[in-house]
Amino acid sequence: MKKENSIWDFFASVKLALITLSLLAATSIIGTIIPQNRPLQWYAQEYGAHPAQLFKMFDIPDMYGSWWFLALLGLLCTNLIVCSLDRFPDVWKQMKADGLATPFTRLEKMGRKTEWRSSSALEGTVLELGAKLNSSGWKSSSRNGDGEALLFAQKGGWSRIGVYVVHTSILVIFIGAIIGELSGFKGNVMIPETEQTDKIYTSDGTTTIDLGFTVRCDSFHLELYPGGMPKKYKSELTILENGKELFQAPIEVNSPLKYRGITLYQASYEGYQDFMIKVTNKASGSSKTAIVPFREQGEWPQEGLTFGVINAEGTGQSISRLKVWFSDNKGAPAVLWLKDGESVTVAREGGTYLLSTKQLYATGLQVCKDPGVWVVYFGCGLMLLGLVIAFFMSHQRIWLFLKEEESGVSILFTGSANKNRVGFEKIFNDLAGILQKENC
Repeated sequence: MKKENSIWDFFASVKLALITLSLLAATSIIGTIIPQNRPLQWYAQEYGAHPAQLFKMFDIPDMYGSWWFLALLGLLCTNLIVCSLDRFPDVWKQMKADGLATPFTRLEKMGRKTEWRSSSALEGTVLELGAKLNSSGWKSSSRNGDGEALLFAQKGGWSRIGVYVVHTSILVIFIGAIIGELSGFKGNVMIPETEQTDKIYTSDGTTTIDLGFTVRCDSFHLELYPGGMPKKYKSELTILENGKELFQAPIEVNSPLKYRGITLYQASYEGYQDFMIKVTNKASGSSKTAIVPFREQGEWPQEGLTFGVINAEGTGQSISRLKVWFSDNKGAPAVLWLKDGESVTVAREGGTYLLSTKQLYATGLQVCKDPGVWVVYFGCGLMLLGLVIAFFMSHQRIWLFLKEEESGVSILFTGSANKNRVGFEKIFNDLAGILQKENC
């Protein structure tokens, strides 16, 4: 029995909670500083071979999924549960305690009290004081004895459970995180324009994850600042299932696409040295779109056309202006400079064509599924509620002890609060003034 009590006391210890929280905070700092879920070769390049091996030994690249970090979380959860079970019965007794059973010897020893006398009879004074308490928002109860009476009222008894609401919220957040870890995933994918995929890759690039549907990148749009830095970029995506197009939706930074519990975020992009060239016969309305590598030839055999990009200007990965040649094999080819994405009408002997050319991009998507996120959100809301209760509300109790004497009735008014005693002192003094008015 002694051993069981020792184990129980260990897990119910506040010191254990402080130590565990400190370790979790310290390790979380490490996990924030050291990037997570990168290939081992990356850590070897960044930190050296020996530190990389040490990282691998202690699961630093996947620290939040490591056995020792999960053990710390498990220890904290156990500590919260045992601590709550150990202390809650006493708190419940205080919440449900019969204030009318409080002895006079305890009342007269309370630090916050005031006394006065009433010339009215005991029974009438009890009724008058009870009515004043009720009108002031204090629902009172009374007990009459031989020549004496006791009135009791309280507010916010349930505020004592605020800390346990916080404990519960932490456990709910952990449960949500576990649900997300077991049933969710997070990965990345690069999809070139006009191409599609039904798989993504984990952060380390070693494992593929099936989405259960197909994503196609129809187009990618990039806006640059005058200095060449990216200003804004977005993608036009189409969702398909079983080869059938379901819907198309644009996404950009901070405006993701959600489908079947999976969220697709616009995360990055990559520019290629290939170009999307679209040619439209303005007479017939027929068109041809071709992906043409830089300085190579594209064809539209049905129209007898050839075209390509022979020169380009730009900054970094982004092309701003390009030189296009266009031929219908009837006379000299047309050569012209176009801005990226610009359209121009070209008149040839065989017809008039609308020509547009843009650089080919791949959209970089971060794809996440976290079925536990709403559980985490609920836990966060619960924590906020618990913190408000724990820090801004208190259990306030007041007593009025009346004793019949020869010259009238002596009245002892006293009270206590488990928190915010300064605020309760003002409430107590204001209420004392109301009770003494026309009762002396």
